[in-house]
Amino acid sequence: MEGTESGSRASSSAVADWSLVFWTLCSVLLPVLITLWCSFQRSRRQVLIRDIFRKSKHDWHYTDLFGQPSYCCVCAQHILQGAFCNCCGLRVSEGCLKKADQLFLCKEIMMRSSGGAHSSMPHHWIRGNVPLCSCCMICKQQCGTQPKLCDYRCVWCQYTVHDECMVDRLKTEECTFGEFRDLIIPPYYLSTINQMRKDKRTDYEKVVPYCRKHWMPVIILANTRSGNNMGETLLGEFKNLLNPVQVFDLSKIAPAKALQLCTLLPCNAVRVLVCGGDGTVGWVLDAIDEMKIKGQERHIPQVAILPLGTGNDLSNTLGWGAGYAGEVPVEQILRNVMEADGIKLDRWKVQVTNRGYYNLRKPKVFTMNNYFSIGPDALMALNFHAHREKTPSLFSSRIINKAVYFFYGTKDCLVQECKDLNKKVELELDGERIKLPNLEGIIVLNIGYWGGGCRLWEGMGDEPYPLARHDDGLLEVVGVHGSFHCAQIQVKLANPVRLGQAHTVRLILKSSKMPMQVDGEPWAQGPCTVTITHKTHALMLYHSGEQTDDDASSISEPDHVREQTDEDV
Repeated sequence: MEGTESGSRASSSAVADWSLVFWTLCSVLLPVLITLWCSFQRSRRQVLIRDIFRKSKHDWHYTDLFGQPSYCCVCAQHILQGAFCNCCGLRVSEGCLKKADQLFLCKEIMMRSSGGAHSSMPHHWIRGNVPLCSCCMICKQQCGTQPKLCDYRCVWCQYTVHDECMVDRLKTEECTFGEFRDLIIPPYYLSTINQMRKDKRTDYEKVVPYCRKHWMPVIILANTRSGNNMGETLLGEFKNLLNPVQVFDLSKIAPAKALQLCTLLPCNAVRVLVCGGDGTVGWVLDAIDEMKIKGQERHIPQVAILPLGTGNDLSNTLGWGAGYAGEVPVEQILRNVMEADGIKLDRWKVQVTNRGYYNLRKPKVFTMNNYFSIGPDALMALNFHAHREKTPSLFSSRIINKAVYFFYGTKDCLVQECKDLNKKVELELDGERIKLPNLEGIIVLNIGYWGGGCRLWEGMGDEPYPLARHDDGLLEVVGVHGSFHCAQIQVKLANPVRLGQAHTVRLILKSSKMPMQVDGEPWAQGPCTVTITHKTHALMLYHSGEQTDDDASSISEPDHVREQTDEDV
């Protein structure tokens, strides 16, 4: 009996052990299996969504959380996540995406040909998800107040109307294109121009709105990789307000190709808004110079700037601010572009010729808009770029970028890698040799701002010196004693060593290798001769709304703010 009992106890103990092992495995494997199944379903769903996005005429984007209360345009249910179209503003749930693609048309870039020229088009109404605080164009009362899919919005003029105020005549009424009619390229215009090109006709002046007096179409060129990575959001907002054909992503299309749209638009009337840093602006201005070479001077646009970079000194000089972080609505940005005044910006040729008896290399040639420098600030830029190339993901914020610059500036204060520069270089201004004091850096300025917002030439503002201008054909040349001296100048505790103003600057690096930069693009340079001469003018737009007391003295008087003609190019 005792043997039987001990055997049964051993058997029950073994069953208990196996039961424990089984449930332990279940508790471990079940979550893993569920996670794998969810991951598989999610990836499968993403593949299906991407396939719909790829085939669709809408500019769909997926979001995990809408920024305002949203309702599906198909099933009318409240949704927290789903897809939205950047161009027409449709919002749909994931399950209704395919159906929405079949039911709703997106904004038309060109009107469909129906045998004849057009000079108008009807409203394009989308129901629901109207902007907050919008008012009905009929009764002037607020729209979108009910917690459901309600009211209508025209994707072109942005007018809204209540469900009960919507009448048949509104559905066929001519669209005026709203507040930004002077900036929008209408679809019927492009369809007419396309037909004229097929007929080999170029008399675009007779086409509406080409013949309209105040039409100044704008082209948006956005660099989605600049500074704080706001370019992607801005692209969508501009596509919503304008014709999507006017909005270009510079990470997908080169400026030279995008600017060919200017050749289909009125001469001397097109405005370009560059969303990016000073490097992006220089890229666009180089593309405009290519247009001049092609004989397209009549179609040269004027350039405005929305600063998304780190320094943004050119933007600051032209009154567009030191940086954009979404604090100004896109609608106000377009108003600023409409109201901006045309001015000229000097552009300079920087030629770097290596020295040596057996040097067979071609000279390096750069185009300068902002400044050239040799010394500590170029060293900071060189270290920053080397670090960013190794770990580009870390440099997605303007604050982080400036912190890295500060770190390298502090390091140079201790190391002083550029000391005794005056013994290594010779400087000539308009052919006259300049005797250099003890310096670590030389900076050649074309614009008023330098180093992310510092008015370098003016310094503390306590000494009477000729004012720096960006359209007078003169360069300002200053010296600095080191990184600490640069920091003192930026907080107005010191003045730079002003070396003079000149139309031509020649700098000879006699020995050793030194850091140099042109408009924030740095490199290490051996013995060479640097020659800076005037190249051309660029047609820019100045926004007086951002003007400060410091800016007022360096901007041309009103009689210098004038209409740009072919002679200015």
